[in-house]
Amino acid sequence: MARLVIVVEKASDWSVYYPSADVVTAADYLREAVGVDDERTHVINLCRSYKYLGTGYYVSLLAEARGHKVMPSVRTVNDLRRRSLYGLEIEDLSAKLTHFLPAGGRDTTDFGILVYFGQTSQPALQDLARQVFEMFPCPLLRIEFERDRVWQVSAIKPVGLQTLDDAQEDAFAEELDRFSKKLWRKPKARKQFRYDVAMLVDPHESMPPSNKKAQKAFIAAGKELGIEVDPIGKNDYQRLAEYDGLFIRETTASDNHTYRFAHRAEKEGMVVIDDPTSILRCTNKIFLNDLMVSRKLAVPRTEILYRDDTKGLKEVAGKLGYPLVLKIPDGSFSRGVVKVEDEAALTKATAELFQHSALLLAQEFVYTEFDWRIGVLNGEALYACKYFMSRGHWQIYNHGAKGASKTGESETLPIENAPADVVKLALKATQAVGNGLYGVDIKRVGDKPVVIEVNDNPSIDAGVEDECLGEELYLRVMREFLRRMELKRQGIKD
Repeated sequence: MARLVIVVEKASDWSVYYPSADVVTAADYLREAVGVDDERTHVINLCRSYKYLGTGYYVSLLAEARGHKVMPSVRTVNDLRRRSLYGLEIEDLSAKLTHFLPAGGRDTTDFGILVYFGQTSQPALQDLARQVFEMFPCPLLRIEFERDRVWQVSAIKPVGLQTLDDAQEDAFAEELDRFSKKLWRKPKARKQFRYDVAMLVDPHESMPPSNKKAQKAFIAAGKELGIEVDPIGKNDYQRLAEYDGLFIRETTASDNHTYRFAHRAEKEGMVVIDDPTSILRCTNKIFLNDLMVSRKLAVPRTEILYRDDTKGLKEVAGKLGYPLVLKIPDGSFSRGVVKVEDEAALTKATAELFQHSALLLAQEFVYTEFDWRIGVLNGEALYACKYFMSRGHWQIYNHGAKGASKTGESETLPIENAPADVVKLALKATQAVGNGLYGVDIKRVGDKPVVIEVNDNPSIDAGVEDECLGEELYLRVMREFLRRMELKRQGIKD
């Protein structure tokens, strides 16, 4: 089982807590490695400072050299030291503070909160505290805020254990106990696998990329290849470093935890599907449209609308005609997509959608009975599906239906039976994006196929996309993980 080691700079820093064999001084830890070769050792570094080349810095540095999992890591220590770096990292968080903190008044111009393993005593700021901890995993942090017309994060600093008052010491002890039990529990006895892959899922997601039966099929395919596929959730961010790969089976977005997981996994040198670059490229329809056009790939006639550009708004109907389709750049599963029939509907719809994005896409309306979806993995066609429009609706997903959202029927074909020009266009579209796992949506307009979207994290549901290949579909995905992890182990770039 794993051993937990708590390193303090001076023995007196732990004097208010119960003595424990798990607590050692920094001097003792630096002189002699704690833990034996056949056990996993996890270190919580509670030194008073992580100053470069100081005692705390060397504890984290030598812990990593000894193969110990340490918090904070040297990377985290360095990132916290570089204000320019964390200033960029927390830019999106600063904008959220206006929802939590006073908007006016002269009584408060700056303050800070303590964060213990991602937890804070301020419920309104809990989400922010968790996100900061995910970016900078450190046992004790102080987040400082300042207001210059608007609230913003001014600093993120590690805090020494010796600076806490009685109430803070109690809070820290409680979170240390909770965190260590959660993170370093005794592992279940299991078979030895060559590799471990974390599969990020949300059991409560209403429309996940893979249903539960498909998730189980991925796990089974992994075991057949010697890969342990372990389902994890968004609260398992700190466990990422335990794995060799990350497979995201949760709807991705560039502004939520799925992107943070992908970004962290890539920084850790893990094999990642979907990789953060693919998420950024595929989740923004404006980027994709420009990318397809620049590669001279066929797309529907499209115009970009800009907030406050009334001239462009008036001209768009003349260019595309009615009806036309409006899209927010980062919508998924047909959300944020509106068909407008006339000028009044256009004015109303753009007023609503511009509240969510400064730019919108306007596209010619092209009705087809179904969309082609070509699944592509590392530049090779994986599956071909026809996704039919929801009954009585112009989209595959009808979110306006009474009760739950309704989805159209589907039909899966062997790749060799799909139209060759559709498959060829799908492969060209993904070459412009990357070498990951994609689902390319294509409509046939007259006799010509056109790219509607390139989706990262495409649907692979049991009973739909696997209708032709069955278990082989899941094996192909896991074989790609195995291939990439073997290359990583050999130090070969893919």
